[in-house]
Amino acid sequence: MIHAALLALVPIALLIGLGYLLRRRGFVADGFWPAAERLSYFVLLPCLFFHGLATADLGAVPVPQLAGTLVLSLVTVSLMLVVAERYVRIDGAAFTSVFQGGVRFNNYVGITAALALFGAPAIGIAAVANAAIVPTVNILVVLVFARYGAARPTVRGVARGIVTNPLILGCAAGIMVRLLGVDLPDAIAASVRALGQAALPIGLLCVGAALEWSVIGRALRPTLAASVVKFAVMPSVTILACLLFGLDGRAAVVAVMFQSLPTASSSYVMARQLGGDAPLMAGIVAFQTVLALVTLPVVLVLTEALFGA
Repeated sequence: MIHAALLALVPIALLIGLGYLLRRRGFVADGFWPAAERLSYFVLLPCLFFHGLATADLGAVPVPQLAGTLVLSLVTVSLMLVVAERYVRIDGAAFTSVFQGGVRFNNYVGITAALALFGAPAIGIAAVANAAIVPTVNILVVLVFARYGAARPTVRGVARGIVTNPLILGCAAGIMVRLLGVDLPDAIAASVRALGQAALPIGLLCVGAALEWSVIGRALRPTLAASVVKFAVMPSVTILACLLFGLDGRAAVVAVMFQSLPTASSSYVMARQLGGDAPLMAGIVAFQTVLALVTLPVVLVLTEALFGA
């Protein structure tokens, strides 16, 4: 498994590194990166999820157990972070960044790694995992911003953000097509599949372009705290949740892997928009993205030993 994990992660690291170099060398205009991230988030990634759920055989995916494992672990770790906030000396804005660093995940890295490890069957598992994680994470994060951030999103705004989330819409549309037994026309299926395949390389390049190292030295303690939660506490709680729900095999491995991913670069955008500590968030994203190259193989080896694959 460690060999497979390294083979899965090395291409991811290379694409992230390439994105970093392209941004720093000014190979393309700075305006390209926000547009590319928007295209990937609103079009390409939803197409990947839609096609995966609409065409994948979900009969072998333990959907209730997988969703229950992921939601329970997210809620549990979120409550632990909120309780711990009372005993740490950081302001509310900084806590929102630590919280995001502890619970959010990078879709692009997770899906690429799952496909590299398990091939096409992993698309269905990854899509179901995203359908469970994305709305749960967004609800929890917005609630934390409402309590600790400078901006105060309304209940209506939170609800609108969830029901219009493109990843949730892509998953919902794919599930609907699957349940109705609709066969997509060949031309549409091929187009959607091609768009979905473009999501991962473009998304990983954008992750690299968004990396910011300058703030890590000024905020090392909260960066380390968020990373300990993300790479130690969250995987441990998820393993316990797998045991509780009887989840095993590749579904358990993917579940723990998704909960062990570095936080998403979009966390920085949310911190900037909702009154969080955006510079600290940028440092957490950069630190965790690189640290994950060490922690993810370890998590995968331990999980495979526990649950098989």
